[in-house]
Amino acid sequence: MKSLHVDSSARRSVVAFGSNLGDRIANIENALRLMREKGLRLLKLSSLYETKPMYYDDQDSFLNGVCQVETDLEPLQLLDVLQSIENDLGRRRVIDKGPRTIDLDIILYNNDCIKSPRLNVPHLSMLEREFVLRPLADILPNEHLPPDFSLASSYRSFGQLLNGLSERDSTMSPVTTLHPETPLIRAHDPTRNTHVMAILNLTPDSFSDGGVHKVEGVEAIKASVASFVAAGATIVDIGGQSTRPKADFLGPKEELARVLPIVRAIRETKEFDKVAISIDTFHSDVARETILAGADIVNDVSAGLLDERMLPTVAQLGKTIILMHMRGNPHTMSSLTQYPDGVVNGVARELSERVKAALSAGIPPWRIILDPGLGFAKDQDQNLELLRSLQHLRERTEYSSNLRNYPWLMGPSRKGFVGKITDVADAAKRSYGTAAAITASIAGGADIIRIHDVSEMVQVSKMADAIYRRP
Repeated sequence: MKSLHVDSSARRSVVAFGSNLGDRIANIENALRLMREKGLRLLKLSSLYETKPMYYDDQDSFLNGVCQVETDLEPLQLLDVLQSIENDLGRRRVIDKGPRTIDLDIILYNNDCIKSPRLNVPHLSMLEREFVLRPLADILPNEHLPPDFSLASSYRSFGQLLNGLSERDSTMSPVTTLHPETPLIRAHDPTRNTHVMAILNLTPDSFSDGGVHKVEGVEAIKASVASFVAAGATIVDIGGQSTRPKADFLGPKEELARVLPIVRAIRETKEFDKVAISIDTFHSDVARETILAGADIVNDVSAGLLDERMLPTVAQLGKTIILMHMRGNPHTMSSLTQYPDGVVNGVARELSERVKAALSAGIPPWRIILDPGLGFAKDQDQNLELLRSLQHLRERTEYSSNLRNYPWLMGPSRKGFVGKITDVADAAKRSYGTAAAITASIAGGADIIRIHDVSEMVQVSKMADAIYRRP
């Protein structure tokens, strides 16, 4: 075994993290924040996986992940830093392998094998723990165990080791957080229920419900939200800027005047404590102010392209973002529908780039949701192709390795292509065509549907879940 002294000044280590007490997401995000503050440079971050406890079963499920860090610290110095973070976040070692607010373990350090009374790297048990191998394969699929490691396993990559496990946990899924009181999205869980996002437009010019909800009618809006929640919606998407083709652009100040009072009113209402509030905006200033007022999600139709400060803002404030595919802006998107390699590959490639940008900005994987952007820079045939090929988009393009761990939102509700196909000019009367598109979305694996007709489409989603989600 190598000694604990390493000559190189820059070392790379992989740290596993987990939590199963209190607000697990907050515990993990606080640990990562403290790691940065203590000088560890985060290079790669895996998805989070919810897993059953091992060894000591009488405890709640864990959230687990790994990160690769660069550090100037030697192994025992790094261990001291990690244990100090555990202590700062309230870790109490009462039961071995028992419940914990946060658990931070060094599982790899450079390409070294380390054995000491306090630290063994890598340790044998990591090879039997799918909750370690799976996130490790997320960030380092082609890397290997150190060559000095005394097992034949060192000749196989982490991806190969994961695939070679004799038993796999079929319930293990990457998770995405919406709101502390809202169920996590489990994008790989075949039994999951579809989340319903109810649309609340505060715009006079939206294509189907412009002027229905007025900012000055706060009590009426709260009554509408109550009806959405009673019907089964878990997310309310509030918009102050229409994104229909050729819609007039508002400045952040005017948009905030529309949405901020409503965000505050909803968040201050106790019966909406478990509702996730989403803000439909491409202005970072609107995102910032509404998040500070209680919003949980930013739904950006441009995936951060229309405001370069959007992704850093969402990262800094620690909230979830929906990255939607669009080209150009609402004034130009209808002329940008050429996809030389097909719309599915084109959307996959371009969304993959936005995912990379979001991760680079510091948004963790468990706070990213994807949307292929039905109706945005797509013609009718392309919208239909995306609806029938969502599973292919998620899993089988050359870019899917960058997309498959994220949940997908689909928003066909009352769209123009639905009206053309069904020959229904009045957008408010397109519920039957919308229902068919919602069913196709869920059959393709959608995790969230964004809808206007909440009560009716909740029924559609329940029926589609019963058909397409395995019991």
